[in-house]
Amino acid sequence: MNTQRGGTLLGLIIGALIGLAAALAVAVYITKVPVPFMNKSQSRSPDHDAAEAKKNRDWDPNAPLYGKNPAKPSAASGGPVIDVTPQKPAAAPVAPAEPAARTAKPAEDAEQQRAKISLMGLEARVTEREQSGRTVFRVRLGPFDKKDDADKAKERLDGSGIETALVRVQR
Repeated sequence: MNTQRGGTLLGLIIGALIGLAAALAVAVYITKVPVPFMNKSQSRSPDHDAAEAKKNRDWDPNAPLYGKNPAKPSAASGGPVIDVTPQKPAAAPVAPAEPAARTAKPAEDAEQQRAKISLMGLEARVTEREQSGRTVFRVRLGPFDKKDDADKAKERLDGSGIETALVRVQR
């Protein structure tokens, strides 16, 4: 008669030890093998980091839009500003005696847009500007200290269906 030695508990312990040893061997192998395309790049120097930081600080997303006669930004201070869907210009007045009537509707539209953004937890303001002889109302967020903060707010607005444009203002 053939008798068996050991038990289920001893088999589980031996199996767990063999499994842990195999997992350790795979982990060591994976960490020692070079990753394709990752080890071929040059190491970054502090000079390269400083040059990239300067480039990002002076970055102007509107540079291609300036053309031959660059416009001076109107905001007084700060970094990037998000311009939310520029409102339609006010219609020409029907009679010269009614200046309030010609700007009331676009101003209300801008305030509604500002309120919608405020409900999202973002602080916006309405600015009024003369453009080509017409009054334009803009809803703006910012200025932001970091471009990343402006990008996050822009993504949040874009995700909710609000058309946005990132503009840079002079400090």
